[in-house]
Amino acid sequence: MSDFSLAVDAMGGDAAPDIVVSGLAIAAERHPGTNFLLFGDEARVAPLLARHKRLAGAELRHTTEVIGNDTKVAAALRMRQASMRLAIDAVARGEAAGVVSAGNTGALLALSKVVIKTLPGIDRPAMAAIGPSARGDIVMLDLGANVACDTRNLVEFALMGDVFARTVLGLTAPTIGLLNVGSEEMKGDETLRDAAETLRASHLARQFQGFVEGHDIAAGTTDVVVTDGFTGNVALKTGEGALRLVGQLLRQVFSASIASRLAYLLARPGLTRLREWLDPRRYNGAVMLGLNGVVVKSHGGTDAEGFAHAVDVAMDMVTHGFNEGIREGLVRIGTLETGHGSADAAAS
Repeated sequence: MSDFSLAVDAMGGDAAPDIVVSGLAIAAERHPGTNFLLFGDEARVAPLLARHKRLAGAELRHTTEVIGNDTKVAAALRMRQASMRLAIDAVARGEAAGVVSAGNTGALLALSKVVIKTLPGIDRPAMAAIGPSARGDIVMLDLGANVACDTRNLVEFALMGDVFARTVLGLTAPTIGLLNVGSEEMKGDETLRDAAETLRASHLARQFQGFVEGHDIAAGTTDVVVTDGFTGNVALKTGEGALRLVGQLLRQVFSASIASRLAYLLARPGLTRLREWLDPRRYNGAVMLGLNGVVVKSHGGTDAEGFAHAVDVAMDMVTHGFNEGIREGLVRIGTLETGHGSADAAAS
């Protein structure tokens, strides 16, 4: 058995608890011996667990409340018996090393910040996710947790993105870029330029590639793309929309005539590989980085395979010591001395 447990919000998500339990069964096959601690309505979850032999050792704790997708953050903070809250509480108490939920994103972030709290030396947590590029998978952060960021935040995001790429993507020295309106050193505002200067003076200097632009995200120019939450969220949603548009256009093209249908038959093997490569389930699992525990947010509308991938991400972060890597990096970058120091001060 594992020497740690993973807490799971069994009631979060559009099709919970069914896809949650089915996804855990898939994850249990990939990670045999893992301890799963589920929180949810016993009458609904227990019969689902009974169908999967691989989940025979999972512990289920009954909850009486569910934080819905439309629940306001202020209301969610008051729901002490909700499945999401109790799963997060388990991490805060040290019963679980991490939590996975497909529930309300705003509530998950707010509850995690209040209950689990940030790591000493981290000013703000960031939301990160893995995405496809022409050169392989990349990491991008922040994706919406922080609309406005200062220099310290961007430097800490770069550090967290570096450790995340190492632990989840298996990269030994991931390259890092700051998203900007141009790649030239004089481009961007003072915050971006100061963050770049700080990173060039840090232990990440060899990995830091300077500024990157929007087209560099899909090109895979760097393994890690760092930006503020406003810009990151816009970039993420734009990319998702572009992928959906391409899919719609391909369907229209290959169904327009008999000739195009025949062309589809010839192109189908390549299109199948493309579909597998861009399968959103492969990239399911946004992560709240910088918290005093692992918190992974699954897409609410995913299926069992997608939820299993979110569990995979959490497992990688726990087993490969993600937070330990953050602590080591903070010591090297000079912000852990008081728990309130700034990256700007570290560079001076």
